[in-house]
Amino acid sequence: MNILREWYEHYISDPQVVILGMALVIIFVVILTFGQMLAPVLASIVIAYLLDGAVEKTHQLGAPRISAVILVFILFMTFLVFALLWLVPRLSYQVTQLVRELPNIIALGQEALLQLPQKYPLLFTEAQVSDLIHAIRAEITTMSQHVLSLSLPAVFGLISLMVYSILVPVLVFFFLKDKYRILAWFSKSLPKQRRLVDVVAHDVNVQVANYVRGKVWEIFIVGVVSFATFTLMDLNYALLLATMVGLSVIIPYVGAAVVTVPVAIIAWFQWGWSAELGWLLFAYGVLQALDGYLLVPLLFSEVVDLHPVAIIIAILIFGGIWGFWGVFFAIPLATLVQAVLNAWPEKEARVDDATVDPGSSPGA
Repeated sequence: MNILREWYEHYISDPQVVILGMALVIIFVVILTFGQMLAPVLASIVIAYLLDGAVEKTHQLGAPRISAVILVFILFMTFLVFALLWLVPRLSYQVTQLVRELPNIIALGQEALLQLPQKYPLLFTEAQVSDLIHAIRAEITTMSQHVLSLSLPAVFGLISLMVYSILVPVLVFFFLKDKYRILAWFSKSLPKQRRLVDVVAHDVNVQVANYVRGKVWEIFIVGVVSFATFTLMDLNYALLLATMVGLSVIIPYVGAAVVTVPVAIIAWFQWGWSAELGWLLFAYGVLQALDGYLLVPLLFSEVVDLHPVAIIIAILIFGGIWGFWGVFFAIPLATLVQAVLNAWPEKEARVDDATVDPGSSPGA
C-alpha cells in the first residue's frame, strides 16, 4: 500500500494531471462510442486541419482570411470533383479488370510453381509445391467470399458516399471559416487551470501538423510519380498500382515492401522473365530510394522522435481499433502519448527540515 500511495503522490496527485486525464478519457470515449455516428464530423475536422495550413500561409501573404478560406476551399472542391468523376471510376474499372484477369494470373503462377521441382529438385519437391498451391487456392477462396460478403454493404456504402459528398464539404467550409470562434467556444468549456493540457496540445500540434500535412504531400507525390513511371513503361493497371504505392507510404518500413509484391506479380504476368520486368523493378527501387532519402527529409523537417518499434506497435494497435484512419493517424496518436508522458509532472522529493534529528547538530 505504501508503494501505491507513493506512486499516487508522485504522479497522480497534481490537479493538472487529473484534468488532462479526464480530457483524454472523454475524447476517446466519445470517439469509441459515437465514432460511427460522428464519422462525417470527424472526417471534416481532419480535412479542415489539413487545409488550415494552406489557409494560414495564404493569409500570411496578405489575403484576408475569408478570401484565403474561399480560395483553399475552391481548390479542395476541384480536387474532390476530379476524384469523384475521374479517379474513382477509373480505379473501379481497373479493379474489375484485375478481378477478371485473376484466374489467368493464378493459372500462370500455378504453372510456374509446378516447374520448380523439375528445375530445382534439390530445393523443391512435388509435395511441397502441391501443398503451396492448395494453400494459395484456399486463401483466394476465402478472399473471394469476403469480397462477395461486402457486396450488400457496398449499396449502403454508396448511400453514405453521397451523404459524405454533400455534408463533409459544408462542414469543412465552416470549420475553416469559423476556426477561431469554435476554438474559443471549446476553450470556454475547459477548466481555467489547464496548463498541462495546453502544453500537451501545443507539443502535439507542432509535431502532428508537420507530419500529417507532409504525409499527404508524400502520398500525392509518390502516387503521381509512380503513375507517370508505370504509364511510360506501359504497365497494366498503372493507376491502381500507383494508388497502392502512394498509399503504402502511410505504413513506414512495411508498406513499400508489401506493395512490391502486386507490382512485381502484375509485371511478371505481363512481360514474364524479360528485360522490361528488370527495368520496371529497377525504376521502382529508384523511386523508393528517392522517397526515403530525398523526399522524406525535405517534407519532414521536424521528424517525429519515435523508435521504429514504437511506430510499428502504434500502427498495429490503432489500426486494429480504427482501421485505415487508425493506421494513418497511428504516429500522431503515438506522438500524443509521448507528449503526455514527457509533460507529465513529477513531484520533486522534498526534504522536510522537521525530519532532521534535532539532537544531531553539525557541531556535535
